[in-house]
Amino acid sequence: MRRLLLVIMICFTIAMLAAFVGSLAGLGGGVVLIPLLFLASGNIEGFEWVTPQTVVAMSLFVMFFTGISSALSFAKTKRIDYKAGGLFLIGSIPGSMCGAWLNQFVQANTFYIYFGILIILIAAILFYRQLRGIQPKKVDISEKGARQAKLGSQVYTYNIRAVPALIIAFIVGMLSGFFGIGGGAIMVPVMLLVFGFPAHIATATSMFMIIFVSLFGSIAHVALGNVAWAYVLFFIPGAWIGGKIGALINQKISSSLLELFLRILLIIMGIRMILQGIG
Repeated sequence: MRRLLLVIMICFTIAMLAAFVGSLAGLGGGVVLIPLLFLASGNIEGFEWVTPQTVVAMSLFVMFFTGISSALSFAKTKRIDYKAGGLFLIGSIPGSMCGAWLNQFVQANTFYIYFGILIILIAAILFYRQLRGIQPKKVDISEKGARQAKLGSQVYTYNIRAVPALIIAFIVGMLSGFFGIGGGAIMVPVMLLVFGFPAHIATATSMFMIIFVSLFGSIAHVALGNVAWAYVLFFIPGAWIGGKIGALINQKISSSLLELFLRILLIIMGIRMILQGIG
């Protein structure tokens, strides 16, 4: 009984921490949840079920509830671009199901290394943008695909072209289903660098998308038998609470601080996963 309570508390804590960080930065939380679950599997009794396939499936389940919790909070402040999110989802949903199918062929150590490299590359892109002073291109509101958002007294204009958006979204969705990261860790940088989204709109829209991407990715993993059902309910309350807290704090900090937090987090987690894969 004591061991069961310990496992429940650890699952709740991991899910809450992952959801908090994911909601705060628009990642979904998989970049935190996955390394923590693998760490628990090697050091805590009761986590012997952890494999790349079960971890990815569990992560997508947590991301689904994180997405709902966070998106409800963001919706109240009108920071979600539903039209842009819907366009991205047309590509990312089939991509996530394809990625979930591909995940069954990967071994644990290989997964660690690939996962670490992926998120370090994402962080490097964001650092490059900062060091080179790259700014989103100027967009006229009359251009086709132009969108506009107002945050406080600042008005932002950005442009979304359908064909590039669908192609990128499919690739992001496939990586999401494969790695269990909800897609936000990749989609937020793409929104910032390629389409010129302001950071707060990107994170809010990303959390809206994560609801559907993680749902369909989860369905694919259920069909493949990768879900550790005995543990799912332990994660859901933590994911819901963490998602709410992260979304509230997101609305109170600056975009530049948000991006700095995102870069540092990705580098730390990426290095940790690569070392675990090599070791």
